[in-house]
Formats: sequence, structure tokens, C-alpha cells
Amino acid sequence: MSSPIAQRLQVVPSVFAVDHLPHATFPEDDEWIALVRAPEGLTVVRETWPSGSGERWIGLYGGATAHDLDVPGMLAAIVSPLAEAAIPVFVASTYHADLVLVPEQRARMAVTVLEEAGHRVDTRHLQPADG
Repeated sequence: MSSPIAQRLQVVPSVFAVDHLPHATFPEDDEWIALVRAPEGLTVVRETWPSGSGERWIGLYGGATAHDLDVPGMLAAIVSPLAEAAIPVFVASTYHADLVLVPEQRARMAVTVLEEAGHRVDTRHLQPADG
């Protein structure tokens, strides 16, 4: 299956954590990558240490196919195939592109799914699988 909006994505060299701070309006540090404030609290995306514990996310960034805000379907072309493969995502969008986070243990499967959907994925920063 080929995506109607094939994109060039890259695996971001960082590993991320996504935290929910229910009573915060701003994080206590400045180590964050993205913040979303909502009625239920603050969501914080930050880099995490390679040996960090907790849920870890790998980022796929579409900066190579940057687009204006009025181009429909760009994010859907990425998250739809991932949803069909039951791969969870967390998305932080910029003005020109999207950072799609997938759980670290599902990163290789996500790359395969996206390539099968017609996207090109630069995996030079994807760490080798353990084992």
C-alpha cells in the first residue's frame, strides 16, 4: 500500500520520555522539547538518558518534507499506517513538520510499516536491536 503523501522521515538521534504533570503549569526545568498545557495538566516531552527507566520513545521527524500548515493529510499519511499496525504514537507538530514518537521497542516495526506505506526512513540513528 502506498501513501498518497509519501514523505522522507528520519529517526531522531535522541530518545524521549513523555510525562504528565497534572498540577503543573510549567516544568521546573528547561530540559523539555515540547509542552502541551491542557485542563488535565501539563504534558512534557523531554530527552531521556540512554539508560533511563520508564517508557521510552523514538522520534520520526518529517523535516525533509516540510510543508505549510494548509497541506492536508501529511500527519495522517504517517499515523494511519502505524494505527493499522497497532503501533501507539505521540505527536508533537511544528510549523513545518511533525515529530511522531513511537515506543522504543516498536521502532523497527514502525520503520517497516512506514516504508511499506511508501515513506522513506533514514535509520542511521536507530540503535541496533538488543539480543
